[in-house]
Amino acid sequence: MSILGKRVSVIIPTYKREVKYLSRAISSIKKQTYKNTEVVIVDDNPPDSDYRKHVMNYMKKYIDDPNLTYIMNSKNIGGSLARNNGINAASGEYITFLDDDDEYLPRKVEKQLEFMVENDCDMSFTDLKLVNENKVIVDYREYSRLKKFDNVTLLKHHIMRHLTGTPTFMYKAAKLKEIGGFEDAKMGQEFYLMLKSIENDLKICYLDDCDVIAYRHNNGGISHGRNKIDGENTLYNFKKKYFHIFAKRERMFIRFRHYAVLVIAYKRNNNYFLALLSAVKMVIASPVDFMGELGKFLVNISKNRRLNN
Repeated sequence: MSILGKRVSVIIPTYKREVKYLSRAISSIKKQTYKNTEVVIVDDNPPDSDYRKHVMNYMKKYIDDPNLTYIMNSKNIGGSLARNNGINAASGEYITFLDDDDEYLPRKVEKQLEFMVENDCDMSFTDLKLVNENKVIVDYREYSRLKKFDNVTLLKHHIMRHLTGTPTFMYKAAKLKEIGGFEDAKMGQEFYLMLKSIENDLKICYLDDCDVIAYRHNNGGISHGRNKIDGENTLYNFKKKYFHIFAKRERMFIRFRHYAVLVIAYKRNNNYFLALLSAVKMVIASPVDFMGELGKFLVNISKNRRLNN
């Protein structure tokens, strides 16, 4: 089935980000091999901030670009609602996302759109490469172990291990609007969106490929602050609603993963006492998973080193 004529909208919310990063994100879309794309920039910076002024000045270069829409929120409303504004303004039959500091490789849209059309997917996701500011790979999220895509399997896998991140998602626009877009959450926005997609019986497909580069910065941000810790605790309490569908060993893993995330969050927040306390709780929650995940972690370090060489 041909993808010709099918328009893809790429939504980029921007908030307190230097223009050079936003420029890189937009440029990566403009360099896509698939040209029937629309870029929707949602400026969520406070109107009186220097960030808003800098983005406004930068966007003047695209004032005559019919394939770029620039939306300025009247106030800061957060990533979820900013993306929803972009969804409502998008004209494409398909919608995908990009964070303002990340980038697509040139064939990302073309390959994922072809996959969506060929398999009649309502939604699809791919692997994700995470790099530091020197483009050294620090993590690689892949889901090749996932062999079944019925709702029960997807739901359990998602709650246990998370089928994320946002830049890898592509939706039929009508289906995304039908389920209501993003939930208004400070943390875990992509988690809740995927959960809604599963629970609303969307046909979800996995493309075993990676054309997205996500950057991890060392200068703070939501993943380094108190919001991450509060958000993770809220998310864990939310997951408890689903514990009845899991076996005891699976619940042990969910607890283990929760404390493992807190170890990293507290460490980044320079709260080493609570990081150590979380580490103890992590091991107590599931000694078996601790040893298993430690082994996988060491294997991934070796794999990432090979990818970087």
